[in-house]
Amino acid sequence: MNEPSKRKLASQVLDRAVKAPVEETRALLRRDGELRPGLGKVSSVVALSLGFLGLLAVLAFHFPQYLTTPDLRHKYSVDVLRQLLLVALLVSGGIALGNLILGRMRNLNIVAFAFVLAATALGGSRVPVGSFPDHTPYIGLDWFILDLLGSTLVFVVIEKLFPLYKGQTLFRREWQTDLKHFAVNHFIVGLALLTVNFLLHHLLGWMVGSDFQQAVQHIPFLPQLLLCVLVADLAQYWTHRAYHEVPFLWRFHAVHHSVKTMDWLAGSRQHMLELIATRVCVLAPLYVLGFSEAVMNGYILIVGFQAVFNHANVHLPWGPLKYLVVTPDFHHWHHASDDEAIDRNYAAHYAFLDYLFGTAVKSTKRFPERYGVVGDYMPDGFVKQQLFPFRSGKPPAGPAA
Repeated sequence: MNEPSKRKLASQVLDRAVKAPVEETRALLRRDGELRPGLGKVSSVVALSLGFLGLLAVLAFHFPQYLTTPDLRHKYSVDVLRQLLLVALLVSGGIALGNLILGRMRNLNIVAFAFVLAATALGGSRVPVGSFPDHTPYIGLDWFILDLLGSTLVFVVIEKLFPLYKGQTLFRREWQTDLKHFAVNHFIVGLALLTVNFLLHHLLGWMVGSDFQQAVQHIPFLPQLLLCVLVADLAQYWTHRAYHEVPFLWRFHAVHHSVKTMDWLAGSRQHMLELIATRVCVLAPLYVLGFSEAVMNGYILIVGFQAVFNHANVHLPWGPLKYLVVTPDFHHWHHASDDEAIDRNYAAHYAFLDYLFGTAVKSTKRFPERYGVVGDYMPDGFVKQQLFPFRSGKPPAGPAA
């Protein structure tokens, strides 16, 4: 064999060696359904996920001024994050190497190990973090990593321990679309907060009264927090109701309602303009009333938990509590396409608001039979769903259309 032929053969071998792992990884990301234990799929997915997130974390350490959220970077411990990153890389690399030795899911584990090698080559958990400007444009890569890890560890476990639908798989249909929504919504957190803050300060600044705000802030923490949640939920209720009853607004909200399988990731499906508009409408009265920083932090924790938990595939015996606060059982009915569920259960925190305003679901059935928009007209795919409200043609009149 002459020299050109040898180079051509070597190039083809190298090309196949690179293409095979990439193609198998792509194929895995397109699939849905159950991951059967004993075949190495579960451990390979864990290795792949941790390796990829570890690489992203290393990049965040290199460019904190552009890839991390200012409000978060002032609160968490860099040393703790370094330890978590080191553990993630060790676990990912160890699982990937073990699977390669055992010959299980070889191509996927090659990609996972490559992520770990790349992260290590870029400095791993030892990347130095010096001083940097604090007011640069940024995307919330750190928020995406931490929330994805935290949500997966907490809510997947809860769903497996207390499932509403026991046969539902972790990688259900259209999970890829909802993961893209999850990622984009976290990455644009900087733009969203900047937009919301600009609108609040310029449109409502004249309404802010320092004396009144001081009086609100002197209310003890717990009653002030409960009042804050009530004010936010009243704003959320009427904003949410408008999305259902105004046809133009429904085109945006239909994106959120198009999810046909309820789990912890389902709540992430949301049009970007709805996300910003809802935050303005809900935060506006909180801004005007001037709740304390501690109370606002408590509210953010509550809304963050309920936004995920109430979409989760979870069922618990709530007892009389179900008439007071919003639970997964309550919110699942809001997403149902059963006749009795249309335009019902708008509240996000306090279920009694729907009973007070006459919009609570009344049904003899324990659980909904189906989810999604009636007619199933929403296209799958993140980009198509963002473009849906602007499509030509007569808009759907509402959830029942």
